[in-house]
Amino acid sequence: MSQQDNDPLDTHHSSLVTGSPEGAAWYRQFWPWFLISFPAAAVFGGIATIILAVVSDDGLVEDDYYKTGLAINKTLEREEAARELQLQAEAILSAEQGRLVLSLQGQDRDSTRLILKMIHPTIMNEDITIPLLKQADGRFSGLLHSSPRSGNWNLLLTPENNHWRLAGRISLPKDRSWKLTP
Repeated sequence: MSQQDNDPLDTHHSSLVTGSPEGAAWYRQFWPWFLISFPAAAVFGGIATIILAVVSDDGLVEDDYYKTGLAINKTLEREEAARELQLQAEAILSAEQGRLVLSLQGQDRDSTRLILKMIHPTIMNEDITIPLLKQADGRFSGLLHSSPRSGNWNLLLTPENNHWRLAGRISLPKDRSWKLTP
């Protein structure tokens, strides 16, 4: 054996002889890749979050919180007015015919036109406004221009002058008739 074969400082040569991974290149070992994976996952997660923030719409965020807060008091006043008039409504939805029929009980006999808002809880673009006209039999009727998607909906019924308000919640397609109360 030559002196070069016995050199204890020659780790590359000794690892080839013994087969230990100490002399293997760093990119062929497990631990460097394991340690790199955590920061790499954080970078990819951050990029995905930025993409989602830029692409998605924040439809549920109000621009003016102060005005929204003031509107809550008006909403409570309208619900109290509906209670004083002892109003409640029963509605039947016929999605196949694209028609909604509503009967209103209580002391409001002056309203000839009502507005029913079907508000989707999470997708603002899905909200539907249905004008309801009083028919000869005393019931109100309106047409649906598009069929509402399946899921939960919040309902708001008001006259044209917004003097009172009835509210309710339904789950489509299960609920085809419902009651609205103050």
